[in-house]
Amino acid sequence: MIYGIGVDIAAISRFQRFLVENNSALLIRLFSENELNTCGKRTDAASCLAARFAAKEAFMKALGTGLRDGLSWHDIEVRNDELGKPELLLSGRAQELFTTRQLQSALLSLSHDGGQAIAMVVLESL
Repeated sequence: MIYGIGVDIAAISRFQRFLVENNSALLIRLFSENELNTCGKRTDAASCLAARFAAKEAFMKALGTGLRDGLSWHDIEVRNDELGKPELLLSGRAQELFTTRQLQSALLSLSHDGGQAIAMVVLESL
């Protein structure tokens, strides 16, 4: 059964600006080391970061919490499986909320076009 759906859109130019300005403090606050390394190796690093940011926001919307209730940006990480499919890796408070709400899966879709990155998260319960 569907527990929640979250969608978020992020301007790629915003993340391009963070990279150009070398705003590492903000990037480190928003993204895990793995996310920064993964996106940093790509020619479309800003698109990669924008999509991951949108995914984190979409997850919080689907969960119904927003960035409160003890959640941290680092509790939600976007990774890709061996075929490139994006997946959410939860830890800390995000994992606790996921477990206590008896959720069984977090489905993630990412896309970017026209200067925007979009993410959709569907949370399924038992």
